[in-house]
Amino acid sequence: MAAGGEVRSIEGFGPARPERVSAKGRGLFSLGALALILSGCSSEQLPALGFPRGVTDINDRSHFLWQWAWIAAFVVGAFTAVLILWAAFRYRAKRRVTTGGPEQLPEQVSYHMPLEIMYTVIPFIIVAVLFYFTARDQSAITKISPAGVAVHEIDVNAIQWAWQFTYPEAKEKTVTGTPEKLPTLYLPVGERVRINLTASDVVHSMWIPAFMMQMQALPYVKNQFEFTAQKEGTYPGFCNMHCGRNHSQMRFTVKVVSPTEYQSYVNALKGGVA
Repeated sequence: MAAGGEVRSIEGFGPARPERVSAKGRGLFSLGALALILSGCSSEQLPALGFPRGVTDINDRSHFLWQWAWIAAFVVGAFTAVLILWAAFRYRAKRRVTTGGPEQLPEQVSYHMPLEIMYTVIPFIIVAVLFYFTARDQSAITKISPAGVAVHEIDVNAIQWAWQFTYPEAKEKTVTGTPEKLPTLYLPVGERVRINLTASDVVHSMWIPAFMMQMQALPYVKNQFEFTAQKEGTYPGFCNMHCGRNHSQMRFTVKVVSPTEYQSYVNALKGGVA
């Protein structure tokens, strides 16, 4: 900006265009307004983004993180795209009007302190907010009920390349699957279940996509998590850690049934007929 308020023109590039700056400002204002509008929406009012709602109480927490991680990514991505496109069109090279004249570069600067601070502080704030909510919900999801609280315990053991489900309620009877015959994990709807997760050989990972839950199965380590299934149905389960040659075949089925049907299954295991 020259003295007297005149817009300085860099030779070969033409005069600066305030209307483009205004357009950029309108774009940034729109992004800010969109983020403000979305912040007033509950998790139920936002799109599910590929995962079912309410299958377990884990979904109720995980969906919040899943949705807002996508919203943050969209806002940051859109903001970055606007800046890139604005810079590309605002400062694009133009040939001089005079025939044969050389092209000129814009005035070069070594740094811009406000911008340096902005693109250091803003990403830090975004990461800090995501970290806070992730740590909060992870602590709640992995919290184990105190002794004396009624829960159904099921021991899950991962092996190359199948799953074993042991039911203490059924006199420690174990259901062992194979890649050809997938095992079924039975769960009662509306009742608390604790999974005790281990592995016999290498690192595996128990993943039930519909439950929005995954946890590693480690040799000689017992990992635990609890949940309450809220919808009856049949859901696929997988190993989500590359564990060897037949990793892709290491699958299982989860069947959420009524408490009465679950008890009938446990009784059948006791009798050795399940």
